Amino acid sequence: MRNSRTTLALSIAVAAALLPVGTSSAAAAAGSYNGLPNGTKQVKTLVIGIDGTRYDKLLTADAPNLKALIASGTTATSNLYANPLAPTLSGPGWSTIATGVWPDKHKVLDNAFTGARFDLYPDWASRLEAADPGNSTLVIGSWNPITANVFNGAADLRIPESENDAKTASDAADFLAHGNPDAVFLHFDEVDEAGHSYGGTSSQYLAAIHGVDGLVGQVMAGLKSRPGYASEDWLVVLTTDHGHTDAGGHGGNSANERQTWMVLNGRGYQAGAHRYDVKPVDIAPTVLKHQGAPIDPAWGLDGTPVDEIVPDAFDALRPTLQSRVDETGIASTVKGFTHTPPAGWSIDNSRMPSGGVTEWRGWAFATDEFWTAAQLGQSRETNVRARNVFAVADSDEWDDKTHGTGQFDSTLISPAYPVAGLSRGTLSFATDYKIDGPQTGDVYVVFDNGAPQLVKSYRADLNTVEHLNVTVPAGASTARFQFRYTGTNSAFWTVDQVAFTG
Repeated sequence: MRNSRTTLALSIAVAAALLPVGTSSAAAAAGSYNGLPNGTKQVKTLVIGIDGTRYDKLLTADAPNLKALIASGTTATSNLYANPLAPTLSGPGWSTIATGVWPDKHKVLDNAFTGARFDLYPDWASRLEAADPGNSTLVIGSWNPITANVFNGAADLRIPESENDAKTASDAADFLAHGNPDAVFLHFDEVDEAGHSYGGTSSQYLAAIHGVDGLVGQVMAGLKSRPGYASEDWLVVLTTDHGHTDAGGHGGNSANERQTWMVLNGRGYQAGAHRYDVKPVDIAPTVLKHQGAPIDPAWGLDGTPVDEIVPDAFDALRPTLQSRVDETGIASTVKGFTHTPPAGWSIDNSRMPSGGVTEWRGWAFATDEFWTAAQLGQSRETNVRARNVFAVADSDEWDDKTHGTGQFDSTLISPAYPVAGLSRGTLSFATDYKIDGPQTGDVYVVFDNGAPQLVKSYRADLNTVEHLNVTVPAGASTARFQFRYTGTNSAFWTVDQVAFTG
């Protein structure tokens, strides 16, 4: 939020003045260009961040360079978190992109960066340098906290540009054309400035997108002028940190503020494709993998390299999703829920009372844009670890319409997984379990046609990816898992990316 930024102006200016122009050994290295060491790799990455840019407005703007990258690459749209996880501000947004983890891990909750845990979750440039000091890493930021705070580690060269997008573009184009970086991050700020000053639906906002489009074109021209460009394997990523309200500003939990998107342009990314299962946390691991840096599971990254993200059975439901029935806060044009499970899955509503809000009677399958719109500000925006379509049991929303006697009580049942010959296995799934009243959540396993056996009970808030060990009895051939949720006008339980491995 701009007013939060300006309060930091003096401290950031001081911090920026103290930034190194590169490590002393790198600056003196043979083949360096203006303090940037000569890179060593044919695989290279350029990530371009365009602050505060709404995807819906990008599509209507005069932006031929950006749209050319969209047309020749894969686009992914999704939604950010919002409070109580973190507000939709630049500090949390860019830190999420740089580290590959959500704000509940990196702990950047505003633009002051107080309490940040970059020691546990460093930026991807620092991870590249740790994996191979021969990497040449460059960070250029129009918003000075990009170089002072977000990428505050081991990048070879960090250049703060003090809100000067034209200088950001000219410096980036120069280093790309005449230097030899391996991985570059650059940040443009004027679109966000226009959003704050004039609003997300203003002509000035569209003009700012047009302006940054020309700067992106300048940067891409510098990249393509490289003598070795034809033999290099460039991955170019465009992204943003948050959106804007129509009137201007961000930090809240409205759909327009939570808008985020990326474009991935390079080998292996389908031209003109559109994905809904890719998130901002996926950028850092995607860069690391492209640059050949091994990713240690012990790092606890929330993101996954994009080429490793596989749609699950729930995602296949997207074309069949329905528009609202009883809900009034959800736009009638938004299709985002169904009670029809994918093949092999089932829902047991035999304990559910009649009535209640149709959309949420028992377990449902929904998208973020549909489900969160049911009621903003009730923690549904924290469901960041789900991708695309997910399963949700929501006793709070269901209870908003008259229903029969009794509590919400529904069980989601998985397909039968083969377990013959196994002694143990692991059930994994992304989950967001939130309590606001009487509520239970229990996971059971059923081997063959036996009795359900409790795997884990949930009685406290939890937002994570679970990996639950399951002992397989001798002679068992199949295992089904049951997710039983009960609640009396409480909160919710989401489940996604369910998998069982031996």
